[in-house]
Amino acid sequence: MDFELDDDLTSVQDLASQLFRQLAPVDRVVEVEKNEGGFDAKLWSALADAGLLGIAVPEESGGAGMGLLGLITVLEQQGRHVAPVPLWSVTAAASAIVRFGTAEQVERLVPGIVDGSRPVVAAFDAPYGELTSLSAVSKGDDLVVSGTVAGVPAAAVAAATIVPVRCDDGSLAVAVIPTGADGVTVEPVAATDRGSLAHVRFDDVVVPASDRLPGDGAETVTWVRRRIQLALAAVQLGVCGQALKTTAEYTSQRIQFDRPLSTNQAVAVRAADAYLDTEAIRLTTRRAAWLLDAGREQEAESAVLVATWWASRGGLRVVHATQHLHGGIGADVDYPIHRYFLWGRQLCFTLGGADATAAELGDVLGSAPGIGAPA
Repeated sequence: MDFELDDDLTSVQDLASQLFRQLAPVDRVVEVEKNEGGFDAKLWSALADAGLLGIAVPEESGGAGMGLLGLITVLEQQGRHVAPVPLWSVTAAASAIVRFGTAEQVERLVPGIVDGSRPVVAAFDAPYGELTSLSAVSKGDDLVVSGTVAGVPAAAVAAATIVPVRCDDGSLAVAVIPTGADGVTVEPVAATDRGSLAHVRFDDVVVPASDRLPGDGAETVTWVRRRIQLALAAVQLGVCGQALKTTAEYTSQRIQFDRPLSTNQAVAVRAADAYLDTEAIRLTTRRAAWLLDAGREQEAESAVLVATWWASRGGLRVVHATQHLHGGIGADVDYPIHRYFLWGRQLCFTLGGADATAAELGDVLGSAPGIGAPA
């Protein structure tokens, strides 16, 4: 594949960069964190007006039809500006509804996602090794859902959540449940990245058949989670890229013992290592997105996990290094680099951590060369 962006993707990158740069400067991000619950409604509306909320949604469903390469291009720019909007979560929900939903569900739900008026957020967090933390019992054609999903992005401002549910017959179902439904409780919680986050509790919530996506729920869960992992890796790419750029500027301008910090070998080598980690995230993320857009799901499975591993392990190294290279000011929670450190850590742990990803990657690889085997 060609790892460079084509003209269309470059235009998307320029548009997203312009919007985030103008509407999500540091002082605005701080204001949203402190006074607006960690969700920037003004920026969200602007992204909708620009057509970026539906960037990966097919044109026939009201989106831009730019696929996952278009989506990760936008998400990288969000990460560069640590902009407090639930873009990855909402786009994952939209993609799931378009891919697995009925024509009626697509017509009913997707327009409100694309125009920003009725966001649906993906709530796919679950205990380690499980596919869901929710259970359901059948009641005629309805499901009665119980349980709690932890750490759902922007649930407090979402119209609905899309969640996997373990049914009483052992099967998995995926449902779109309005946050205002009887029995749904949204409890905002503090997030590491200071964004909008909430635990969502379901107490005997009745879900009609019209709100369940048809088909094999296990297949849907796997499909959605792969795209969530890729989306988070793209945000991490932006976080690391901007943290590294900021650090390069700082160490080049900070004079110590009559010379810039960047001329010290230890500083230069550590920054170089961070650059290599960032480029590894970039290349693996773009390759995985390209494979998924090409419909090569089997190849993409391991490619997404490779990108996830780099975003977790490499991303964590980068944000630690960039904060450290700022010296004492890097520990100041009001200094901009600290916010990139917080975002990088939360993204890593939202992805599940590098070791868990490596274990999952080992499970999906059919074979691997032995030690000393030719490449």
